[in-house]
Amino acid sequence: MEVKVRIDGVDHKAQAQLMKGTLWVHVNGRTFTMDAGSGQKSRKKAGGGGSSDTIAAPMPGKVTKILLTAGSAVKAGQAVLVMEAMKMEYTLKSEIDGTIESVSCAVGEQVALGKALVKMKPSAEK
Repeated sequence: MEVKVRIDGVDHKAQAQLMKGTLWVHVNGRTFTMDAGSGQKSRKKAGGGGSSDTIAAPMPGKVTKILLTAGSAVKAGQAVLVMEAMKMEYTLKSEIDGTIESVSCAVGEQVALGKALVKMKPSAEK
């Protein structure tokens, strides 16, 4: 379902889904989860999870589009791949400027929560 969330005083459209007692909220390329019973945030998966140089699956799902390939330049906030989960489409974005080192998934592949999908090399600091 589409919901409105407020982050740092700014309203954003988001997708939300309740699954097995966990509320999943996907907004601006990031996924947040919350225990629906307690109202306490339990995890934050920025850019789809993992470290800033890795894009990981924020939830189990199917890869539907790979937008960049190994060797491609990437900017922070740029869409890298799209996956489908819980009948919704999620665009996973880079958190860093850099280069795509490897893509470890394929279109149509079912991936598990936390699976590393894309590895990036950060741009050299100036």
